[in-house]
Amino acid sequence: MPRRITKAVIPAAGFGTRMLPFTKAVPKELIPLVDKPVIQYVLEEAVDSGITDILLILSEGKEAVLNHFRPHPALEARLKESGKIELLKSITPFSSDVKISCVWQEELDGLGGAVKLAEEFVKDDFFAVLLGDTVLDSTCDIPVTRQLIEAHELTGNSVVAVEKMAVELLGSYGCIGGIPVAESVLLVNAMVEKPLPHEVPGEFAVASRYLLSPEIFALLKSTPRGKANEIQLTDAIKQLIPSNRLNARIISGHRHDLGSKAGFLAANIAFALRDPKLAGAINQKLAALSPEIAAKFVK
Repeated sequence: MPRRITKAVIPAAGFGTRMLPFTKAVPKELIPLVDKPVIQYVLEEAVDSGITDILLILSEGKEAVLNHFRPHPALEARLKESGKIELLKSITPFSSDVKISCVWQEELDGLGGAVKLAEEFVKDDFFAVLLGDTVLDSTCDIPVTRQLIEAHELTGNSVVAVEKMAVELLGSYGCIGGIPVAESVLLVNAMVEKPLPHEVPGEFAVASRYLLSPEIFALLKSTPRGKANEIQLTDAIKQLIPSNRLNARIISGHRHDLGSKAGFLAANIAFALRDPKLAGAINQKLAALSPEIAAKFVK
């Protein structure tokens, strides 16, 4: 039986150039989704999936990401004294069983370069990788990372999260082709990073979550630099395909890419409208701005 998955790696070292000028001084992972930074949603997904040991991959200027998860005794005492228990819970979301550590990435050389830095942390365990600027909103009772863990428990293999996507959009993502082997689980037979139209192997895009074997580190070390002269995680992962050691889980969920301006705005509207404390006010403000706009977003 596969061992229990308890470790997760969260790469969060990039500049966030798609969200400039805001991200010149503020890490993109701290962009707010309603009232919580994106990366807090990511860690909550990991913890809700059974992860207890989390490694953040950070770069210079990202100290605020780590500080967000450190205790703030004065603020916590003030909230407790004033009876603001829900606010207190919101800034202390994890139990003492959850360990959060970090390593610093000096050279920004792609997602593969970031994951390489986790080798000492991972040792010989399977581990999850969750991109720190993307929220995956589960449409069932099982968090997306947990969906990958369950697929791994079924197959014993590494697993990538995928979502069905229109063919014309696949060129912006990693893309896979595969053969169904169980409900919502594919055996991957092709994987291409940001394919040209004639290179698209299937209708599924990789959805920012991975469950990887520790053998990925040896593969990363032998993988030549790819697009943008960076170490591409996709190039290392697809080396598992010929030996049938890579599966994909078609996720029950929706991806919110908070690293883009359109994704940030759309996600905030979606999350606000489903919050019973905010939906009415948002409805009114959209209606006041434009009835036509309100009709598009509010049912």
